Amino acid sequence: MDKCTQALTWSYSSIKQFQNCPKQYYHTRVLKDVKSGDTAATIYGTELHKAAEEFIKDGTPIPPQFSYVRPYLDRLSAIPGEKHCELKFGLTADLEPCDFFAPDVWLRGVADLVVVNGDKAFSIDYKTGKSARYADTKQLDVVAGALFAMFPEVSTIKSGLLFVVSKDFITKEHKREEAKTYLEQFNFDLERIAVATDTGVWNAKASPLCRFCPVLDCVHNPTR
Repeated sequence: MDKCTQALTWSYSSIKQFQNCPKQYYHTRVLKDVKSGDTAATIYGTELHKAAEEFIKDGTPIPPQFSYVRPYLDRLSAIPGEKHCELKFGLTADLEPCDFFAPDVWLRGVADLVVVNGDKAFSIDYKTGKSARYADTKQLDVVAGALFAMFPEVSTIKSGLLFVVSKDFITKEHKREEAKTYLEQFNFDLERIAVATDTGVWNAKASPLCRFCPVLDCVHNPTR
C-alpha cells in the first residue's frame, strides 16, 4: 500500500460507491456539491436500526411496525457477552484503533451489533432489503478486520448479514490469522481512487441506478 493510498479515508460504502460510479463518488465525497437524499427505504432502514439498538441496549419496546423483528432480536439478546450496538470504529493505515474522527483515521465504519465473549465474538449487520440474492459478505470482512484490531483477545468472529424481511441469514466465520487479508482485498480499489484523485479523472459509469442518482448533470442521468 503506497503513501497515496494510506492518505485516503475510506469505508465499505465509499468503496462500493466508487465501484458503482466514480463520478458520483467525486461529487458526493470529494467536491461535495451534491447530497444523496433520503428515500422511503433508507428512512425505514434507519428507523429499524434505531429500534433494534434501543431494544438490545435498554430493553425499549419495539415499535408495532417492527414487531416482526422481535424474535430475531430476542435470540441476539440471549447471546452471552458484552454487547456493542451501532459501534463506530476507526483504524489508522497501520491498522491501529483510533477515534472515528481522528485526523489520521484511514478506515471508518459502523457495526450494527457486536457481542464479545472472551476469545469469541459475534458481528451482525441488519438488512431491510427484500432479497438476499446479491448479499455481499465483504462488508462483514471490513468489520471483522477492524474488530480484530479493537479487541486483541478475540481469535474468531462469527459474522452474519441478517435480512429481516426475507428471513435470510448469510453467515461467515473470520479468524485472526487472516485478519490482514480482510482489508487488503480493497487495496486495488483504493489505488484506483488514489489515481483518480491524482489525475482528476472521475469517469461516469452507466447503470440501472442512474435514474436515482443525485448528480443531475451527468450524461447518463435520464432526468437531466
